Amino acid sequence: MESEGTVEVYSISHGETERRDGVSHLINKVASRSNLNLAYKKVKANKGAPGVDGMTVNELFAYLVLNKEELIEQIKTGSYEPQPVRRVEIPKPDGSKRKLGVPTVRGVQPTF
Repeated sequence: MESEGTVEVYSISHGETERRDGVSHLINKVASRSNLNLAYKKVKANKGAPGVDGMTVNELFAYLVLNKEELIEQIKTGSYEPQPVRRVEIPKPDGSKRKLGVPTVRGVQPTF
């Protein structure tokens, strides 16, 4: 039994973005060109390493130019399927290692 004031549950993985709790607005902000451009600039400035797909930052720009509309649509409809994160270990000064996850931008199959 649902209590009073329970908000309906929707699944963005099934393209259900019409919600009363502001999630569709949030998805639109995440998928906005300005947010995606900012994310790209941060990855480029950080000299981001390739994820499991092997795509470099230089290759990323050309990919995004050609595929931005499809990528935005997939994010908005909930059909975007992220790939596994590549795990690397970064040495620390004390000899231990810090685990780091390197994500991909898109569901591109690995080339290696």
